[in-house]
Amino acid sequence: MINVIIVDDEPLAQDVLETYIEKIPELNLVEKCSNALEANDALKNHDIALMFLDIQMPQLTGIDFLKTLSHPPLVIFTTAYPNYAIEGFELNALDYLLKPISLERFMKAVNKAMEQIELQGRGSAAAGAEGEEEPDFIFVKADKKLVKVNYADIIYIEGLKDYVIIRMENSRVITLQTMKSLEEKLPPGTFRRIHRSYIVNVDRIEAIVGNMVEVLEKNQAKHLPIGKNYRDELLEIINKNRL
Repeated sequence: MINVIIVDDEPLAQDVLETYIEKIPELNLVEKCSNALEANDALKNHDIALMFLDIQMPQLTGIDFLKTLSHPPLVIFTTAYPNYAIEGFELNALDYLLKPISLERFMKAVNKAMEQIELQGRGSAAAGAEGEEEPDFIFVKADKKLVKVNYADIIYIEGLKDYVIIRMENSRVITLQTMKSLEEKLPPGTFRRIHRSYIVNVDRIEAIVGNMVEVLEKNQAKHLPIGKNYRDELLEIINKNRL
């Protein structure tokens, strides 16, 4: 959930924004503020990620209020005056909505905010994991034990009803789980789903032959079908490394 506040001295404008916010499940309206002082208290008392901020308000304008904040949340300005747009963006406002605000324009601004918040979350996760190496193996349950499988040893994975077969150079591991659940655990940069029944180790691809992926299994060419729903993503990877 994304905590948001509305800062606007016009009750009607507050109601419009509140109605729009209620239509988006990811948004949680924490407080409606009529001026900058109320907004300042809200920011101190709650973890606010997004602020809808009116510009023309008594005592302190939205722009002047934003200048006082050392660590402001994401800001979407709401105003009836287009001449403040440049100054608003100079303050790193995420968007600038002109009243009357349509639902379509509101959703466009919110989608932009959600993308930004997601990127910030990824950055924080990456910073927290800095220095930690990702494991290059996975444990799978097979034959009543947990078997360690190194990613580099996997040639391809084949789905067979409720089982998957992990095929390697000189062995295979059969485990009870779905292709989707296993796919979610594999590093996406190394493994690629090419068919509803096949996941391939991209490093093990020898060639693309028509609608088939060629790999080497026990030193013999093995051809795996490429499903039409997966072809474009696979070719995108191939084309990035094509001469």
